[in-house]
Amino acid sequence: MTKRTLLALAALALPFPLLAQNLAAHDPAALQQKALGDDTAYGIVEDLTTEIGPRLAGTEREAAARAWAVERLKAMGFSNVRIEPFDMKTWVRGTETAEITAPFTGKMHISALGNSASTGDKGLEAEVVYFRTLADLQAAPAGSLKGKIAFVSHKMTRTQSGASYGQFGGVRRAGPGLAAQKGAAAIVIRSVGTDYHRNPHTGGTNFPEGVTPIPAAALSIPDAENLERMIARASKTGQAVKMKLVLTPRQIGTTQSGNVIAEVPGSDPQAGVILVGGHLDSWDLGTGAIDDGAGVAITAAAAKLVMDAGQPKRTIRVVWFGAEEVGLFGGIAYAKAHGAADHVLAMESDFGADRIWQVDFKLPDGTDDLKTRIANALAPLGIGRSNTVAGGGPDVGPTVALGVNAIDLQQDGTDYFDLHHTPDDTLDKIDPKKLQQNVAAWATVLGIVANDPADLLPKGKAGD
Repeated sequence: MTKRTLLALAALALPFPLLAQNLAAHDPAALQQKALGDDTAYGIVEDLTTEIGPRLAGTEREAAARAWAVERLKAMGFSNVRIEPFDMKTWVRGTETAEITAPFTGKMHISALGNSASTGDKGLEAEVVYFRTLADLQAAPAGSLKGKIAFVSHKMTRTQSGASYGQFGGVRRAGPGLAAQKGAAAIVIRSVGTDYHRNPHTGGTNFPEGVTPIPAAALSIPDAENLERMIARASKTGQAVKMKLVLTPRQIGTTQSGNVIAEVPGSDPQAGVILVGGHLDSWDLGTGAIDDGAGVAITAAAAKLVMDAGQPKRTIRVVWFGAEEVGLFGGIAYAKAHGAADHVLAMESDFGADRIWQVDFKLPDGTDDLKTRIANALAPLGIGRSNTVAGGGPDVGPTVALGVNAIDLQQDGTDYFDLHHTPDDTLDKIDPKKLQQNVAAWATVLGIVANDPADLLPKGKAGD
C-alpha cells in the first residue's frame, strides 16, 4: 500500500476495518447488479399512481400523498421520516371547453393553465388574433388586443436533452401575462409538447405584479395546427375566426403543502449530508407517473440499496418535495429552512423514466479523481461523462444556488414532452428495465460519494 493511499485512508473518519467493509459493501458493480434486478422503484410508482393518483399541489390529494409517503418510507427502513409543512396559495381546475364558432365550426381539446382566471360559467366569445411566436405577441401595440383572444403558436422541437423546453416553455410561462398587458380578454397557446395526440399539455403560468389574470389555456397540438389553418383560410376573405371559451378554474385561498423527508444516517456526522429526491406533487390530468412519481421512486430505491448494503460514512437525505409544479415552493422552503450548511451534494430525478445517458458534475477543484471514479463506474450502464456543469434539478436548485455541489444523471428526454403535463402521464409509459437502469446509476453515485474521503462541504460558491 502506498503512502498516498494511507494518507487518503487516514483522512476518513472511519476505522480501517470498517472503512474496508463499507467500500466493499458499496462496490459499484455489486450495487449495480442488485439494482438491475430490483423492483422497488417500480413498486413505489405503481402504488403511488394507483392508490393516490393525481396530486395537485395544495389539495387534499397531495396531502394524502404525503401521508402515504411517510408510511412507505418508514416501511422501507429509513430514519427520521417527517413532514416539513409550508403554506401556499392554491388554484384548482374547473370546466374547460373551446369551440370555433365562425366562419368555421368545431370543438377543440383544451386545458387551463395553472393560475388561469375564469371566463365565468357562460364563457366568452371573441375574435382570435394569431401570433406565430411569443416575440410577435410582445411586439403587439398596447391595447391592440382589447376584447380579443390571443393565440400564440410555436413548434417545440424534439431533443434528447430537452433543451428546447427552455425556449418554447416561455410561451406558457410568460405569454398569458403579456397578452393581459396588451388588453386581451383571454389567451390560448399551442401546447408545449412534441406529441400529435389530442391531449393538451397543462402547466403553470405567471402574471406580473399589478396585472389582472385572464383566462389562459393550452390547445392540443392537432387542434392548434387546425386553428392556424382556419385563420389562414379566413384571412384570405377578410373574415375573423371566433372562438367560444369556457374556463372556470378558481383560487381557493391558502392551503398547506409540505416536503416529506427521510434519511439514511451516516457513521460520521461531520462528513455532511447528500440531498437527493424528486417532487411528490403532480398535475391533475394524468396520474403523475413520469412527472415525478418515477423520480421519487428512483431516488428512494437507490438510497435503500445503499442503506441495505451497510451504513455509509455520509448521511443520505431523501426529500420528496411538495408543490414543485406550481412554483418550486417545496425546493424554496427546503433551502430556506436548511441552507447550505452540512450539504456536500444535491441531486434530483425529475425528467421521466427513460435511460440515463450522461453524467454532469459541479464539484470543487481537486476532485478529478472522484469524477473519474464515478464516470468509470457508470460506463457499464452506457452512461458517458460530459463537460456540462451540473445544475442539480428544479427542487434542489435553490440549495445548489447557495454553493452546494451537484451531480446530474441526465435521462433521455427524446419522448418526454410527448407525455409531460398531459392525461397520458400514466404508469404504462414506464419501462421497468429502464427504471432499473436509473436506480443502478443512482445507487452507484450514492455509494461512491457517501464514502469518499474528499472534503465536499460548502466553502462559499462551489466550483466546477
